[in-house]
Amino acid sequence: MDRRLFLRNASAFGALAGLSAMTPAWARSALTLGPARVEGLAPTVRRPGLVEYDLTIDRTRLAFGGRTGTAVTMNGSVPGPLLRFTEGDEAVIRVHNKLDEMTSVHWHGLILPNDQDGVPHVNFPGIAARSTFEYRYPIRQFGTYWCHSHSAFQEQLGHYAPFIIDPAGPEPYPFDREMVVVLSDWTFEDPHDVLDNLKNRANYYNYQRNTLGDVLSGDVSASSYLAWERMRMDPTDISDITGATYTFLMNGQAPDPGWSGLFRPGERVRLRFVNASALTFYDVRIPGLPMTVVQVNGQHVQPVETDEFRIGIAETYDVVVEPGDRAYTVFAEAMDRSGYARGTLAPRAGMTAPVPERRERPSLTMMDMGMGHGSMGHEGMDMSGAAPGAAAGGMAGMDHSQMQGADHGGTDHPGMAMAAASGEMAMPG
Repeated sequence: MDRRLFLRNASAFGALAGLSAMTPAWARSALTLGPARVEGLAPTVRRPGLVEYDLTIDRTRLAFGGRTGTAVTMNGSVPGPLLRFTEGDEAVIRVHNKLDEMTSVHWHGLILPNDQDGVPHVNFPGIAARSTFEYRYPIRQFGTYWCHSHSAFQEQLGHYAPFIIDPAGPEPYPFDREMVVVLSDWTFEDPHDVLDNLKNRANYYNYQRNTLGDVLSGDVSASSYLAWERMRMDPTDISDITGATYTFLMNGQAPDPGWSGLFRPGERVRLRFVNASALTFYDVRIPGLPMTVVQVNGQHVQPVETDEFRIGIAETYDVVVEPGDRAYTVFAEAMDRSGYARGTLAPRAGMTAPVPERRERPSLTMMDMGMGHGSMGHEGMDMSGAAPGAAAGGMAGMDHSQMQGADHGGTDHPGMAMAAASGEMAMPG
């Protein structure tokens, strides 16, 4: 063999080995035109009506975007393994905590007994360091969900995984192939330091904020700049933590090179999106490929075609696409436009598609902040970038502000409500 060819092949093999070490099997399986259904983690036990899994929580050195960091992993990968059930199953999940600290697994969106919900100091004591806890509950619904830690900053460090429940009856929206797309955010900083920085200065990570230089250049009027300064507010305060410290991930992969999934032209492909981020809302689009939303937060909806949708923290969206014989970019742009996660859908390995330019960052107005000062000279502030041009039938950007919530060690998500009276956790979606 030619030496140059040998070295090239060896390099490719090494890269693949590195990828395998950090990417879960369900995400790698999209690189082959194998079974139409995404296969989950091999159960420890599977028999009619019963599925058992074993999960190990540990710290693992992984690479993100060419840099290495220490993640809190489920079975050694970020995201963790795909857990798959059928409506009506009994789930038995043993969690082996190898950490020197408490951990937990919260089953986001599942209807289950209160003591199985996995929120420490609320409905169970947590999983002590170097111990094992067994979850056992009936699967009473279907849809796309996910699970994550509710302990300290473990979720921000990679402790999350997708969770799919197939319906007991026929699938109302048939598809030829499915792929799971988990969006998340990662920082190489210690999350405790990130929180301290925000406590010291709320706009610590907002590198897009207006400055005196913007006034001198004429980009921002002096009256507008001074009005916001007097209130100690910022029209560019869209996200607390931005791409200044975050690497935005799609199935554990940084934007370059990103994750890839293969299809056969003409197939109906179901993409199961999960936003497992700690603090990032994403605007998701696939340029040149319309998406039909068929499920939101595990609930079937009347199909709605859209070019873009906004997925909030902890939400799930299922869309169906029918790609042609070309490559497409799956583009998940952070709401504040400070960065993006991306992937590629293609009929053949090695194909890529153009990556869209990031759009102009959004700006808030006094009206957006509830001030209503129409004479303060903010008419020129364009909010169009703060929301996608098409919302899936009004579903994107759901308002969960009226739902009860609780802050559990920095891992609270919109839409959490505890049905204490019934003794069960009823999670929307």
